[in-house]
Amino acid sequence: MKFGSWYLCVFVTTFIYFYIYAVNYVRGGSVPSSLHPEFHPPKTIHGYLTESVEHLYRQGRQLDGEQRDARQGSLGPGVQQPVFPRLSMQYHNYTSMTTYLRHVSTIYANLTALYSIGQSVQGRELWVMVVSSSPYEHMIGKPNVKYVANMHGNEAVGRELMLHLILYLVQNYDTDYYVRWLLDNTRIHVMPSMNPDGFEVASEGTCQGGQGRYNARGFDLNRNFPDYFKQNNKRSQPETEAVKEWISKIQFVLSGNIHGGALVASYPFDNTPNSIFSSVLSTPSLTPDDDVFKHLAGAYSFNHGRMFTGEPCKVGAPQFENGTTNGAAWYPLTGGMQDYNYIWHGCMEVTLELSCCKFPPSAELQGFWEDNRKSLLRFLGEAHRGVKGFVKDENFQPIEGASMKVRGRDVGFQTTKEGEFWRILLPGIYTMEVFAEGFAPREVQFAIVEQNPTMLNVTLYQDTPRRDGNTNSEPVEGAAPSGLFSFNPLSGLKESATNLLAKLPLIG
Repeated sequence: MKFGSWYLCVFVTTFIYFYIYAVNYVRGGSVPSSLHPEFHPPKTIHGYLTESVEHLYRQGRQLDGEQRDARQGSLGPGVQQPVFPRLSMQYHNYTSMTTYLRHVSTIYANLTALYSIGQSVQGRELWVMVVSSSPYEHMIGKPNVKYVANMHGNEAVGRELMLHLILYLVQNYDTDYYVRWLLDNTRIHVMPSMNPDGFEVASEGTCQGGQGRYNARGFDLNRNFPDYFKQNNKRSQPETEAVKEWISKIQFVLSGNIHGGALVASYPFDNTPNSIFSSVLSTPSLTPDDDVFKHLAGAYSFNHGRMFTGEPCKVGAPQFENGTTNGAAWYPLTGGMQDYNYIWHGCMEVTLELSCCKFPPSAELQGFWEDNRKSLLRFLGEAHRGVKGFVKDENFQPIEGASMKVRGRDVGFQTTKEGEFWRILLPGIYTMEVFAEGFAPREVQFAIVEQNPTMLNVTLYQDTPRRDGNTNSEPVEGAAPSGLFSFNPLSGLKESATNLLAKLPLIG
């Protein structure tokens, strides 16, 4: 080897040696010495430098491993990494459920927010977990959706599925494209138990019966809401009042009410105006948005592992085509929560019956989770179907509380304080009617396509009073009155009765 080449090689090797030595010194490593048991004195200077470099390199790799282990485990004496939540496939009582929800909200504070909407009769909190990329504040233009489970305390599968759904969403936000899209564009409110008192007295393995179904005062919470068709004289309960106040403050677009005891997705109306025959014969009671409700129920059923087959739970039980049914066609009830959501607040709620056995053994929970995971996720995405937008005045200021309805669909909805609105609709051509106090009413035609929601921004203009003191706005010819209660399900019944009486012979 030429002298110049040898000199250059020694220089480079020496430089690398001192560089690695300096790095390891900062990390806490040590220089090899003759006292080290693994040290073997080389015969040449070049050999010494080469072995020293290799030793320092191995020591650096070892330090990297130790530091990586430290990040995953202990950060130092008495300091531990946060323990990430785990959830077993078993039932969780109120205490363990509360501990779990608090743990998740602490570890995943960037994706979750835990709040209570009130207390049960016995003082248990009615917990709700928001799961979203903006959990602590409303995202302008992004819809709110919700799941409410365990309304009947002995129908326990939904309660556990909600706990697993929360964990699935936060743990897959960084890896699952659909989950990330859902959390970035939606605020998901999950109430695992609306009736925690009832759950505490229910018994695992009990498929039928009423133990735990009712709240601590013996009231069925799904018969405790105001009813549009018949007067509900049942005394309102704390759990019901809490939910009513909750949905009056947040404009929910879509909701799932989770039950057990059957395997079907049931949609409004649950009640019927036909009081003469309702106690004898169950007949469909259809909403103005019947096409949308059938679609929403089908979206859950067809994404479910078994629901779409419509197979009855037992011999003699009803068989549901495609795993869906109109609520009143199955059996009518007064004071149901899904009718209240829809008529009073314009929120489209579907009742999801997820298990033939109301409180099955915990060994079956894994199967229920596998059957329902996809449908629970896909159902929430339906909130992004239809039309959305803002209602503002000519100065671009949002108009809060503007009454809106789609022509021919006389159950209305209202704008938020930011002037936002959403409405789930299937593809087609529609006309939106918009009314607000102090403004001239407006009609806007728009189209809905399958792929993306239609963005519709509506500008309202101030009413100008006439000389007689009235406004210039004229009622829309043939239009139904505005508001949440403009739908009259009795109109068809009255017309049929009039036609029937006209055909009867006159006597006397």
